[in-house]
Amino acid sequence: MSNITGIHHVTAIAGPAQENLDFYVGILGMRLVKKSVNQDDPSTYHLFYADGEGHAGSDLTFFPWAHMPRGRDGTGLTNEVSLAVPAGSLSYWQDRLLKHGVKVGEQATRFGERALPFTDVHGLKLALVETSDAREFTPWTGSPVPVEHQIRGLHTVRISERSRARTEQLLSSGMGFTLLAEENGWKRYALGGGGSGRVLDVEELPNVARGAWGTGRVHHVAWRVADDAAAGIDGDQPVDILDDEVDGLHSILRGGIPGEGLSTRHSGRARSARAGMTAGDPDEPTSCRLPHTSAHRRSSARSARCRRWNPRTAWSGGRCPSG
Repeated sequence: MSNITGIHHVTAIAGPAQENLDFYVGILGMRLVKKSVNQDDPSTYHLFYADGEGHAGSDLTFFPWAHMPRGRDGTGLTNEVSLAVPAGSLSYWQDRLLKHGVKVGEQATRFGERALPFTDVHGLKLALVETSDAREFTPWTGSPVPVEHQIRGLHTVRISERSRARTEQLLSSGMGFTLLAEENGWKRYALGGGGSGRVLDVEELPNVARGAWGTGRVHHVAWRVADDAAAGIDGDQPVDILDDEVDGLHSILRGGIPGEGLSTRHSGRARSARAGMTAGDPDEPTSCRLPHTSAHRRSSARSARCRRWNPRTAWSGGRCPSG
């Protein structure tokens, strides 16, 4: 998979969906570009937040499993997601987050970049990192955050391992990463070029117990490639290719480190009219229509309460229409 160009999206586990929406749209100012359902649990929504057009590398998505216990810190997990903001934006963001009662950490410098760590409403660890990298970005004119401070996309994920050896081997030999720098127990790996999601940080904590999945934890990281050929599909290796009718994503699943899995996604924007949502309506309507996949999926997801974000009137809600 040496043709990987960066992170396509990161998916995490959230608590109640409305609280998640209020945080990522109302506070962070990201656009709810899409709402579909979890393919393995169609009674659960899959919520997509990104820039104004949903560029690959800007998506942070969530499965809102409200009744799942909180996750536990430890090794074997992606323990932080960093989001890129323009240089000089952290003072604005620190004031904004504190105004909204968000738990904010101390500003720090990581690999020469200023970072502001904080925690979302359900415990997911995030950081805003000032960068000047060139990246695909379209502002969202309906955002409560001014264009000059809006989140530009994914920057990096931070992984904790009891032993880094196999992860480092996979990154360098299988995925095309090179070691960029070391600092305070962290190693930073990077892909060539610029843009969103091209760096990854790994730390080794040999005496720390394995963490646990749950609310406020990363579910998976998906990597982007140009197409099947770039993903190395040659007919001689066992892979599963999934064409996701709901999320409009073409995924290639293959084995990685024993006990773990990898997925690669095409670089196109993860949008699908079949999911009942468009990315160009001025009042940001979030349709309750679900894709015509199966009666079970439609009836399961329709039973939840639907909301929409309107930048002028804030939240409004209503039951999904039938059909």
